[in-house]
Amino acid sequence: MDAHRLAEERSLAFHEAVAARIAVDPGVLERARSRVRGWLAACDVPPHYAREWEAVLALPPDAIRTFLVERGERAGELRQSTPFAGALSPRERWRIWRDVAARMRRAA
Repeated sequence: MDAHRLAEERSLAFHEAVAARIAVDPGVLERARSRVRGWLAACDVPPHYAREWEAVLALPPDAIRTFLVERGERAGELRQSTPFAGALSPRERWRIWRDVAARMRRAA
């Protein structure tokens, strides 16, 4: 199994779950926006990524949800430094990790 592809698929699945969560808990977006503001203030993340996320998070919620699950290069790149850490419980994240790995093993 290609470790890089596995990481990309896990990240995409995580963000699919986050997109679904945004639909029922708009607070997820405010927490992500707050995290990005912190990145910009503290330079914790390369400024390019923080500004890109700031632009994405300024979109309407439906557009944000769509962006989170895009397979394009920009979305994939930004998912590597996500402001949505903590949006899902550890149990949810582990289920995603396990399910994606199992799905990829079956497809191999």
